[in-house]
Amino acid sequence: MHLDNGVMIDGQDLETQDGYTSGFRLTAGFSPLRLPFLDLGAEVSYRESDEVPTRSGGQALILDTISLGGSLVAGLRFGQWGLYAKSGFAEWEGDPIVPNDTLALDTAGTTRVQGFGIRLQFNGLVSRVEYEEFNEPSMAHLNLVTASIHIPF
Repeated sequence: MHLDNGVMIDGQDLETQDGYTSGFRLTAGFSPLRLPFLDLGAEVSYRESDEVPTRSGGQALILDTISLGGSLVAGLRFGQWGLYAKSGFAEWEGDPIVPNDTLALDTAGTTRVQGFGIRLQFNGLVSRVEYEEFNEPSMAHLNLVTASIHIPF
């Protein structure tokens, strides 16, 4: 959505092909009038993962996780093309599921999130390819490469 004051709001649902993770992202950004090649923004994301196989302390676990994160985004535009990077933090909480269901260990923490991407805007369509990485081994299943097509209105 493009607002009259130049702010652009973009949201999307997230769902991985392996079916472990779902959630959403909400991004708001703008291009300063005096800096026509610069884009600035912020992103909030929520992700929920069910029954993700992982390892902790040499032991195989199945982990349910929830994460809520926020990032600052900055990018450069070169005509129809653009490059951007983001950096922020995510708070996560996990619940290991033990096969016999007699033990339930809770884990939680804060981790750094970083990423970069490329954007192409052509005839009203915006396409993006992005890589995002969580700096926590328990959250490695959230390291994603995503591709998307957006139609701003």
